[in-house]
Amino acid sequence: MPEPDLVAQKRAAARAAVAYVEMGMVVGLGSGSTAEIAFALLAERIAEGLNITGVPSSNRTAKIAASLGIPLLEHPGEATHADLYIDGADEATENLCLIKGGGGALTREKIIASISETVIIIADSSKLKDKLGAFPLAVEVLPYGWRAAADAISELGAAQVVQRSADKNGAPYITDNGNYILDCHFGVIDEPAGLSRELNSIPAVVENGIFEAHCDLLLIGRADGGVDEYIDHLGRVSK
Repeated sequence: MPEPDLVAQKRAAARAAVAYVEMGMVVGLGSGSTAEIAFALLAERIAEGLNITGVPSSNRTAKIAASLGIPLLEHPGEATHADLYIDGADEATENLCLIKGGGGALTREKIIASISETVIIIADSSKLKDKLGAFPLAVEVLPYGWRAAADAISELGAAQVVQRSADKNGAPYITDNGNYILDCHFGVIDEPAGLSRELNSIPAVVENGIFEAHCDLLLIGRADGGVDEYIDHLGRVSK
């Protein structure tokens, strides 16, 4: 699909998500290219008088949001509640299972999702899959013990476990939490919840990029400006 079509889809999904933001809300701000489009649209509404407070999921997000004039919580790591969380995904299924972590912010993203009343995930159509697993699964690990964790992940069925590099020289990518990322190639993931539990039981694993119970509304943009909506079975999203 041509790149301009994907950009149009991202913009459509982002616009639909920002429409859910209301005056006085505490809004979790995710990461990635689609989320960043939403930030720009949110900034436009703030310029028109909308008053909200943002909770950034990464240092990059905090910098972008601040540059756009989005007010941010002074100590986002101390947040205990958000009204709404807007984020992207590397993969998503119609039953609202996700893979996230391509940008390395999966742990903070999952924390914000867990404290948010409503989680809206936005993406273009290339991210919608029948099953998860085509995109490598990011696993955040402590530097101490990362090799043992990689071996244990391989024993769970990963065909390849690669330490993410920060540059072409092979220096390890360091998360905002000071940890490493292992990109794990499992292929098709038939039981996301079970795999997530197994991964998180490994010593040195901080968190993994499977989000199997952290999405209330999935918005997939279309090139014509429309949006396909997938809502959780609890029906917690209202507008």
